[in-house]
Amino acid sequence: MNALSVLSDAWFFFSRNLFSIARLCLPLLLLEAICQALLAAQLGENANPAYAILLGALFYPLYAAPLILFLHARSHGQQADPGPLLAAALQLWPRFALLVGLSTLAIMLGLSLFIVPGIWIMVRLAFAELFLVLHQAPPLRALQNSFAMTEGRFLPIFTCLACVLVPLWLLNWWTLPERTDSLPWVLQQTASGFAQLLAVVVAFRLFMLLEPEPAAEPRDSD
Repeated sequence: MNALSVLSDAWFFFSRNLFSIARLCLPLLLLEAICQALLAAQLGENANPAYAILLGALFYPLYAAPLILFLHARSHGQQADPGPLLAAALQLWPRFALLVGLSTLAIMLGLSLFIVPGIWIMVRLAFAELFLVLHQAPPLRALQNSFAMTEGRFLPIFTCLACVLVPLWLLNWWTLPERTDSLPWVLQQTASGFAQLLAVVVAFRLFMLLEPEPAAEPRDSD
């Protein structure tokens, strides 16, 4: 598995479908950023960061699930209208939100153990969302399936995701306005969240490469 090829394919798809992805995800990303700003204004500077994490966990499935379904449809040459994708995402939302909560808790627990375990867990759970959305796997089964698929493949998956996320996280940190500047903060967070959707495209591309082909059904002989 060539990391450069995966990143190139993901960027090509993301750039070619930029308008469609923006139409599908950008309104929800903007709404999430507005709610985060309102929450910060309501709770003040000393608010528990768990509230912001919880709000993100509630919103993330609403745009990540449609994006995954969009990627799947377009990769199979099918039409992907926003309405049906968002309707399907709403049906998946309870299980997806639970999955995000479990993943977040696991990653935060790992990060509390000197960071490296958190990075390891994050990579091992990289495909859990895809199993839940594409294969309708329950949250715990999706986590187990992701662990199984990433077994022995940590380094190439980590390389692909790190090449996308680390520069975007640094850019987000460098350009982040003060919370008191509400409008610039909301716009910057919306743009940063949209850019980080590229990581979902990279994970989907990796998933498609690593998922075994379904066995062909035997034909009846005359």
